[in-house]
Amino acid sequence: MASQGVATKKQQDLQSQYNNFKNSLQQIAQKIGEIEQEGEEHKLVLDTLTPLDGKRKCFRLINGVLVERTVEEVVPNLKTNADGLKKVLEDLVKTYKAKEAELEKWKKKNKIQVVQT
Repeated sequence: MASQGVATKKQQDLQSQYNNFKNSLQQIAQKIGEIEQEGEEHKLVLDTLTPLDGKRKCFRLINGVLVERTVEEVVPNLKTNADGLKKVLEDLVKTYKAKEAELEKWKKKNKIQVVQT
């Protein structure tokens, strides 16, 4: 009976570790989606503003406050933000792949086979 309790405990620990891996991967994937969407929004705004006259008025929302600026003031900031988002996205993708590789290594080490129901 005692060995059955130990086996059940080990199985529960493995299930918990597996769930933690899956939750981490899901959170990273969700963040990647958010960053991709934000990057697309930046690209859309840049595509819209770039052909316009630099002296033209535009409005930008900064920390919940709508601020009046000119196109030539806003475009460089948008480009910087878009480049930053690309960098963050690349880092997140690397993190995701590393975590995924760690999960696979863990599954092989513990002889885990995932059964789809």
